[in-house]
Amino acid sequence: MKIDLSGKTALVTGSTAGIGHAIARGLAAAGADVVINGRTKAKVDAAVVSIVRAVANAKVRGVAADVSTAAGCEALIAALPQADILINNAGIFEPKPFADIPDEDWSRFFETNVMSGVRLSRAYLPDMLKRNWGRIVFISSESALNIPTEMIHYGTTKTAQLAVSRGLAEMTRGTAVTVNSVLPGPTMSEGVEVFVKDLAKANGLSVEEAASNFVKTFRPTSLLQRFASVEEVANMVVYVASKEASATNGAALRVEGGIVQTIA
Repeated sequence: MKIDLSGKTALVTGSTAGIGHAIARGLAAAGADVVINGRTKAKVDAAVVSIVRAVANAKVRGVAADVSTAAGCEALIAALPQADILINNAGIFEPKPFADIPDEDWSRFFETNVMSGVRLSRAYLPDMLKRNWGRIVFISSESALNIPTEMIHYGTTKTAQLAVSRGLAEMTRGTAVTVNSVLPGPTMSEGVEVFVKDLAKANGLSVEEAASNFVKTFRPTSLLQRFASVEEVANMVVYVASKEASATNGAALRVEGGIVQTIA
């Protein structure tokens, strides 16, 4: 299968690093005109340069805007009034005991993880429906199904993303627009890699041993028995954003290594 997204404009929020950056790189390699997004111009510019160097003939530009706020979403939409592909990837997480999570954290997580996607989808979906083609993908998590007791507020926002995604998909009935969610599991992004290296150093283990022990301890049902790479997650997202994925709509697609023990 050759995925060709030439002529399509793709916006990936939170794409200066990690899964978002891998998605942006994958979409650029498939020929899409990619718009990188992050909070600061410096990080956005660096991410653009990184993709230009990695992907021959990449068409990529950046827009610095904080999509965790309504004002930031408005600024991004003003800079990019139309998009064919919207990847709602921006998100935050933080382990914290439930009793220690204040209202402010609940609000901050909801604004960042849920409302960013709501606001941007509200802006871009109507035009996708009018033009009869578009792709919206929410980057959720296996934590949407297995709510982690160490960060219930995070898991709650990931479940909310599934509800928003499915609800929006219902609005696309009979069109060539699709809305789906992708659910990664533990993934070796830059931030996680630093955490695992610190864990390895503290316990006198190799990075590989520390990563394996972490998965076996905290995600014991994993069939993969390791962290996924950001590219493995991005591969699923690029497919879902493609013309070839036209019959995939309203789905919650798991890239979590078999952690979730259900048959559907």
